[in-house]
Amino acid sequence: QVQLMESGGGTVQTGGSLRLSCAASGFSFEGYSIGWFRQAPGKERELAATISMNGVTTYYADSVKGRFVISRDNAKNTLYLQMNRLKPEDTAVYYCAAAITSVTLGVDYWGKGTLVTVSS
Repeated sequence: QVQLMESGGGTVQTGGSLRLSCAASGFSFEGYSIGWFRQAPGKERELAATISMNGVTTYYADSVKGRFVISRDNAKNTLYLQMNRLKPEDTAVYYCAAAITSVTLGVDYWGKGTLVTVSS
């Protein structure tokens, strides 16, 4: 059974940091492109960051570039998102996603999400 389980969400003050994790199971994690999406209240889900299968190539949305760092540990089947200098507009449910090609072309597996709240 395929599972993507996010953790690490919570409430933090503006300027603070959080580290999200996504534990994968039930599929060949190292063979998939992985990414983090987020959905703010009343808004559509958007792509925040992606990372290639070998972890070499990363992509960041302009809104998080320079503040967030995506990484993966294929030995632990785990994806991470280090979020620094958080802003109230970063408040959202953060979802882990996996795709055999690219998460920008279509997602094969979704996690259930973890809520991040940034207070001003």
